[in-house]
Amino acid sequence: MLASFSKEQIFQKLQGTLSQMFGVKSENISLASNLYKDLDIDSIDAIDLMVKLEEFTGKKPNPEQFKNIRTVDDLVNVLYELTH
Repeated sequence: MLASFSKEQIFQKLQGTLSQMFGVKSENISLASNLYKDLDIDSIDAIDLMVKLEEFTGKKPNPEQFKNIRTVDDLVNVLYELTH
């Protein structure tokens, strides 16, 4: 669970997860990385990612929130809000 994690810790966890799930090298994932353009995540991948995020947080992300996520930083901020 990410409940007591800082944004930096959430980013590190997310970086590892994105790398593992989508075959992107961790060092190529930054807060500014665009999920769709830089990491080549498609709509099916986004659903898989939402399921994984629900496992992390114990909460289901709001689909409306998720639609507005473009960068890794956006994702970190949503996860932080869900867990704090």
